[in-house]
Amino acid sequence: MQVLVRDNNIDQALRVLKKKMQREGVFREMKQRKSYEKPSERKNREKSEAIRRGRKLARKKAIREGLIPDPKKKLLDAKGKPGQRPGMGGDRGGAGAGERGAGPRRSSF
Repeated sequence: MQVLVRDNNIDQALRVLKKKMQREGVFREMKQRKSYEKPSERKNREKSEAIRRGRKLARKKAIREGLIPDPKKKLLDAKGKPGQRPGMGGDRGGAGAGERGAGPRRSSF
């Protein structure tokens, strides 16, 4: 693995190196090799990772094909501006009277 150091900027080079190592999975592998992993545990872990990868790919494909909405896209209101998500409340900050943060409830018996 090679990282170029520009203008003697070691901090930036270290950040780039860490990012590359993260992408390659070096840190994850070091953490796993810290202690012995039984072959049965390794098989189960690899199987669950494969299932997780498959689900992620299927989710991305479904988003691309428009079968499910993209959670990253911001919703536009009628004026064409980004607005609130449905059900997330308006500009009042969330909880209204009788909901969370409203204080103790009192009954009128």
